[in-house]
Amino acid sequence: MGEVSIQAGVPANVFRTGGRIRLVDRQRLFGHAAVTVWLTGLSGAGKSTIAYELEARLVRGGFSAVVLDGDNLRHGINRNLGFTDADRRENLRRVAEVARLMNDAGLIVICSCISPLRIDREMARDIVGERHFAEVYISTPLAVCEQRDCKGLYAKARSDRSPISPACPRRTKRPSRPRWRWTPAR
Repeated sequence: MGEVSIQAGVPANVFRTGGRIRLVDRQRLFGHAAVTVWLTGLSGAGKSTIAYELEARLVRGGFSAVVLDGDNLRHGINRNLGFTDADRRENLRRVAEVARLMNDAGLIVICSCISPLRIDREMARDIVGERHFAEVYISTPLAVCEQRDCKGLYAKARSDRSPISPACPRRTKRPSRPRWRWTPAR
């Protein structure tokens, strides 16, 4: 994949601007707070399934919600990224930036991303903002994730012992302060 340059800062001549509608007014209109629900866990843990079910229930309940799914974003805005640590970090940075923009528009955003490293989840929390960020750890047992392995990632990780595989559980650091922890029944 292409090389990614992660810019340390923003040029001095680039300014963040705001619209005429405040977030508080959007939240009053929508009838709910803007929040990013950041689902994290191993590949095959059920993050996407949970994300889309949560979205459906919220929308049916009259809430404005949207899912940002890691795999889907890799078909679009993140298609130039691979799975090196730098590319993964940039992938998650972009997801968090989009989530923040959607929160600014008053939406509930449900992000489904493997995000195995604490430093990357903390970066996402910093970008979105502490008061809008709810980290949810989907703690599906590794054996269940390996059984599900619909993408073949665990089989590939075992065969080539790739340290950059998204299915490398030894690299995954459990969240130290998730808002919620969810252990699916199966």
